[in-house]
Amino acid sequence: MPSRWMVYGLMMKTPDSEKLTLNLGFVDLGRIDLLVRDGFYSNRSDFIRTAIRNQLSTHSDVAAKATTRLALELGLRTFTRRDLEAVVAAGEQLEIRVLGLAVIDNDVSSELARQAIASLTILGALHASPDIKAALADRLT
Repeated sequence: MPSRWMVYGLMMKTPDSEKLTLNLGFVDLGRIDLLVRDGFYSNRSDFIRTAIRNQLSTHSDVAAKATTRLALELGLRTFTRRDLEAVVAAGEQLEIRVLGLAVIDNDVSSELARQAIASLTILGALHASPDIKAALADRLT
């Protein structure tokens, strides 16, 4: 079941992608448009996603070794208020390392986050309130 969280009393699904912006030269962009026009790809985004997946596949062994070496958790990792309270109650702190999406629930206070989280290494995206991100800015690596 997909991860969900409450926003303004509504159940929301965790997003499965992150929007990126990139700059391309006009010649490269024109070449992409030719491939789209000729039906190789449905649109520019389809081409770019395919190109990225091909590169990730080409370098998958390097990424796998780095994931193991850095002890990264893969995929979606959600940190709830209950999780972080348990860490603080045990007198410990987390060193969070995620490749994918790390989510800190909206009911986590800035103070609790600072007490429970020693460091964050996020390769992908961090979804947390602006207050949490500001409180943990000095712990992001």
